[in-house]
Amino acid sequence: MKTNSGAKKRFALTGTGKIKRKHAFKSHILTKKTKKQKRNLTHTGLVAREDVNNVKRMLCLK
Repeated sequence: MKTNSGAKKRFALTGTGKIKRKHAFKSHILTKKTKKQKRNLTHTGLVAREDVNNVKRMLCLK
């Protein structure tokens, strides 16, 4: 089975097996967003529990 090319660029595994992701809405049209909003979008997050199985399948981890 092949790894989904889009998924391998967007997700990364942590040492404990969780899946890291970046926040959306940080690429363009930034002038109307507040500094606080842009700052909070900078940090990475974790994939929601409901989506973990789908992401793992795309990354061929399951």
